[in-house]
Amino acid sequence: MWDRIVNTVGAEFSDVADVEQITRLLVRLLLAAVLGGVLGYEREQKGKAAGVRTHMLVAMGAALFVLVPQQGGMQLADMSRVMQGVIAGIGFLGAGAIIKSHSEENVQGLTTAAGVWMTAAIGIACGLGRESTAVLGTLLALAVLALVPRMVERAKG
Repeated sequence: MWDRIVNTVGAEFSDVADVEQITRLLVRLLLAAVLGGVLGYEREQKGKAAGVRTHMLVAMGAALFVLVPQQGGMQLADMSRVMQGVIAGIGFLGAGAIIKSHSEENVQGLTTAAGVWMTAAIGIACGLGRESTAVLGTLLALAVLALVPRMVERAKG
């Protein structure tokens, strides 16, 4: 009986066939976590509610949502439905970050919501094995978050 239990448990963990696949999974998930963490760190430094942990979890979650079907043999063309679900789901998460006061002109949290959405896109890129695209996207997002406010302030003069 114990042999059957051990064999069953072993079979449950057999979704990763070899060292190359384990390495690929680790690289993609760790890169998603790091890149999400970088964006989250920038947001946390600005005193925003969605910080390092939130961004890391969003990026890793998005990566997992595309990694698992990919592991199961889903074709890239069919993966679009999975990505649509992730994008819509993150939209609900981002909506929770948006606060509208009674004044029509005072809306807060839009940049945080957009950042969480961007972080999900970066996670998807990592999960699909598009690491260079994910890094480039992160660098551009950081530029938008860090440099654009300074440029706007200078333009206002």
